[in-house]
Amino acid sequence: MSKILLSFTLLFLSLCSFGQKRSTDRKLEQQIKQLIHGFQGEVGVYVHDLKKHKEVNIGADSIFPTASVVKIPILVGVFDKIEKGQLQLDQELVYRESQKYGGSGLMQFFKDSSKVDLKTLIALMLSYSDNVTSIWNQKLAGGGIAINTLMADLQLRHTRVNSQTEGRKTDWEKYGWGQTTPKEMADLLTLIRQGKVISEKSSDRMYRFLGNMFYDERGLSQIPSTVKAASKTGSLDDVRNEVMLVNAPKGDYVFSIFTKNNQDQSWGKTNAAEVLTRKLSKLLWDYYNK
Repeated sequence: MSKILLSFTLLFLSLCSFGQKRSTDRKLEQQIKQLIHGFQGEVGVYVHDLKKHKEVNIGADSIFPTASVVKIPILVGVFDKIEKGQLQLDQELVYRESQKYGGSGLMQFFKDSSKVDLKTLIALMLSYSDNVTSIWNQKLAGGGIAINTLMADLQLRHTRVNSQTEGRKTDWEKYGWGQTTPKEMADLLTLIRQGKVISEKSSDRMYRFLGNMFYDERGLSQIPSTVKAASKTGSLDDVRNEVMLVNAPKGDYVFSIFTKNNQDQSWGKTNAAEVLTRKLSKLLWDYYNK
């Protein structure tokens, strides 16, 4: 672990929940419980008002599959290597057709021997949730074990990469590529926003990457385009997830909604979990800004 990461980790521990004890916002909690009532699947919601230090935790300490939200821990792993001078954002890399992988993203359509830089790999991984570049970035970060060590250093006990990670076959069979809790993923995004992951400089750059999402039909669609927000979604047939930190005019807030075992496994804007995510985002925007 780098000296910089160690110093920020110790700071994190000493501050106790980012400097303030969090209390439950009972009014908002009731509104969210009403909103998610009747959802046909398992849902976990975490909300944290970063200005007033009030939170809502509804099943947010339960473990969920990350789906593509795992790309945030991978991002941290890559920047740890950049901080150590082992990688550079502008370094040239070469794509090989043997790396082709299905699912979301654009890199699978690149020609063999195409030249690309690390900055582009990161941008594609996050903005377009590109699977080829995500697997590539995971390897560049030192693999799942290295990334999981960073998560443990940040006191994120349940946030782990499972795929292609020694000793995690059982977890991979249960949760897929990665696993986390809604609260831990919201906390990780908050730590990045506060400059407490790897270094202030690295956190700032990571936050910039996380603020450029192509897939904006869910929670992001309920935030005015003039307002900065950092986010990441993840999807499987029976899973829909989103974590988002909003730099709202009246104060930052972060929320995450994770679902699993969903009855509605359709793909499209009318998917029940995606509709629920938009409703939650709208509820929070109105609650904090009106």
